[in-house]
Amino acid sequence: MKEKIIQQSIQLFGEKGFKETSIQDIVDSLSVTKGTFYYYYKSKTELLMAIHLKYIDDLLRKQEEIIQDDEKMYKDKLHEIVYMLIHDIEKEGLSAKVFFREMRNLSEEDMEEVVAKRDLFRVKIQQVIEAGIAAGEFRSDLQTDIVTFGILGMTNWSYFWFDPNGRVSDHEVSEIFLKMVLEGLNI
Repeated sequence: MKEKIIQQSIQLFGEKGFKETSIQDIVDSLSVTKGTFYYYYKSKTELLMAIHLKYIDDLLRKQEEIIQDDEKMYKDKLHEIVYMLIHDIEKEGLSAKVFFREMRNLSEEDMEEVVAKRDLFRVKIQQVIEAGIAAGEFRSDLQTDIVTFGILGMTNWSYFWFDPNGRVSDHEVSEIFLKMVLEGLNI
């Protein structure tokens, strides 16, 4: 039931927004009582934090699996990270929208925890780029922090416009993004 509450809340928060969605809306959509909701979550804000942690922890786990593969070149690791972010839109699109749009509704303490994890994700991408430079795979005359923010800007914003069922596939979008980035990074 806990996972059902999360999934239904992501749907409602994605459609209506966090503030516009009441606990009553959530329980009504699941045909359960408020007691069921409060058995799992103390508040709607605690639920929002659970959604945020589930989303960012999953990204960090997938990113770490990619980074730890010593058989891959840094270009390939960067490619897989970008593809992962675009590919997840089909499954995680609403979660991403809730993550980015509703972060402002977290408590200050919760926000600090989420931002620290979001920053860790960014730093790990930057480390892949820096290691790629050291390995001679990427050019060295660009600031790696700015390149990292550029990659994240492209991929994060795609949650708002990319339609996985549209005319361009997730694979094609990630290839376009990577071509833009890698041809700019190539020696």
